Amino acid sequence: MTDEIFRHDGYIFDFEAHVVSVNGDDVILDCTAFYPGGGGQVCDTGMIRDCKVTEVSYNKDGDIVHKSPGNNLKVGETVWCQVDWDRRYDLMKGHTGEHLLFGSLQRQCPELNIVKIFISPETKYVIVDRDLTWEQIRAAEDFANKAIADNLSITHSIMDRDDPELEKVRIKLERIGEDEEITVVAIGDIDYSACSGVHVMETSELEMLVVDRKVKSGKDGYEIHFKVGKAAKDSAVALSNIALEVIDEIGCKNEDAAKAVANMKKELEVKNGLLKQATKRLVSSLVPETVNGVEVYSAILPGADRNVMNDRMESIRSKGGVAVFISEAETLSVMLASGTSKVDCKKIFADVLPPFGGRGGGKPDFTQGGVPDVSKAEEVLAALLDKVRSALN
Repeated sequence: MTDEIFRHDGYIFDFEAHVVSVNGDDVILDCTAFYPGGGGQVCDTGMIRDCKVTEVSYNKDGDIVHKSPGNNLKVGETVWCQVDWDRRYDLMKGHTGEHLLFGSLQRQCPELNIVKIFISPETKYVIVDRDLTWEQIRAAEDFANKAIADNLSITHSIMDRDDPELEKVRIKLERIGEDEEITVVAIGDIDYSACSGVHVMETSELEMLVVDRKVKSGKDGYEIHFKVGKAAKDSAVALSNIALEVIDEIGCKNEDAAKAVANMKKELEVKNGLLKQATKRLVSSLVPETVNGVEVYSAILPGADRNVMNDRMESIRSKGGVAVFISEAETLSVMLASGTSKVDCKKIFADVLPPFGGRGGGKPDFTQGGVPDVSKAEEVLAALLDKVRSALN
């Protein structure tokens, strides 16, 4: 088994080792400081002598395998190895930051659970099982950054499965084998979590923690993205500049920005509702042109609700008719539906739209596309109707 140096000291990034096995790009050493990834944190990279290490992972025998493409290493050699320290240290801070952030979020929402975490140089986030308000997130940020300012110690300890103190630890025992050690990471006395990853020694090393994004993560829950260190400071400045630009555009006081945006959102919802109703009345009142026994509906609908247009076109198509609708906005949105095999929507689009600088696609019975020049609405509609009439006659 490989001696795992990183478990004893996450700050060791250069070390001497002996090559135990070389199988193509896969190299096994007798000891390693390379973290093979786990608990949502990606693996380390670096060098074995002058050979790059691009990936590190466990094999089925429990040994740590270093992926070193095109290496020239030999079994029995003594080699000097280096973990990419800047990358490792960023991951250590990120992983510690995740512990601190989730512990802080859970103080705001005690029923909150972790679904998944992901810590890499490019992105860091925790997926939680329910939505959180920005007020809760802001309070959690404040708590986390106070812990950073207080420079709390971060310690590791081994606990037994029957230890009564395990009750205060965030842990999923079903994921830990009966013969595996339970490593608990404590941030001062404010957070305890079972984790075998690498972490920093003091909270001050994080410098700062900022949540910079919250997004829905499918059925899993919500992704809370965060940054630590210099990246957190840079993100805070960038977000501040964006917020000030938006506030200036809205024309309100800084402290009124959220309320002003909420009011604008409500107004927009009301207007969209009115637009939807108006579109319904308009498309329902259209009088068709009958061409060789087929009803052909057409209209130019400024800013029309797209879902209403789709529903009306589907109704017309299901009854054997043809519908040509154009919606005017910043560009022209063009839609063509056909309930007869005589009218091939896809072919008509291919003939009509390119001369107007437009394009589209779909199926023979339904296509949609766009034309950049809104002044061409009447011409585009006329050209489409000419093709439809020719097909029906």
